[in-house]
Amino acid sequence: MILAIDCGNSRVKWGLCGRPVDAAASPIDWVAQGAVAIEQLAQLPVAWAFQEDPEAVVIANVAGQAVANELAQGLKKFRAAPRWIASSAAQCGVINTYADPARLGADRWAALIAARALHPRDCLVVMAGTATTIDVLSGNGEFRGGLILPGERLMKQALAERTAGLPLARGVVTDTPRDTGDAIETGCFFAQLGAIERMFARLSADGICLLSGGAAGRMAEHLNIPVRVVDNLVLEGLVRIATG
Repeated sequence: MILAIDCGNSRVKWGLCGRPVDAAASPIDWVAQGAVAIEQLAQLPVAWAFQEDPEAVVIANVAGQAVANELAQGLKKFRAAPRWIASSAAQCGVINTYADPARLGADRWAALIAARALHPRDCLVVMAGTATTIDVLSGNGEFRGGLILPGERLMKQALAERTAGLPLARGVVTDTPRDTGDAIETGCFFAQLGAIERMFARLSADGICLLSGGAAGRMAEHLNIPVRVVDNLVLEGLVRIATG
């Protein structure tokens, strides 16, 4: 059994899976899954009342050292020492062309490794959460770079906090907004879609967009490109790293 943990900016997501893992399977056949807000880390040891301890614990953390320290305390209930992954120059068939490979976020690295296993051709790897990341992965496994932009909610918060007259109001997405709330909602949403579709244009004809994160389902309905939604690319990649 492998316990994979994705510590993001606002939530900690986890999944427990058994061995062996079929590299081409998607999604992984999870034994159990869950998520808690960063502020609720103390609930995790209770959620991890498994019938048997995991043989391996593998973690991607982008939430900072304080979160890592608190999570480490909860993981002391298991005999397996946690493995905190970091990006490297190459792993599991993915080549990291970042100027400094170690500076690529562990979550993006795990997502790229999952994408390589799930679609061994050109793909755009998108994680739509608190922030949106949009990464280009070639058919030969080369990570060619990508974008980081505020997620839709962060965009709306920035407008509400840094302007005098724009509220943090939820409108509706429409092609021709005629209301301030709708204009904000549509503008922030279209900004996400536009960035994704612009980066997708760099891929070959058989390319696909692998989309994950809390906003994935909503985005998939509006993108004009081939899309495959994967529940949690980071967890998928962490398991492959653990077995890799």
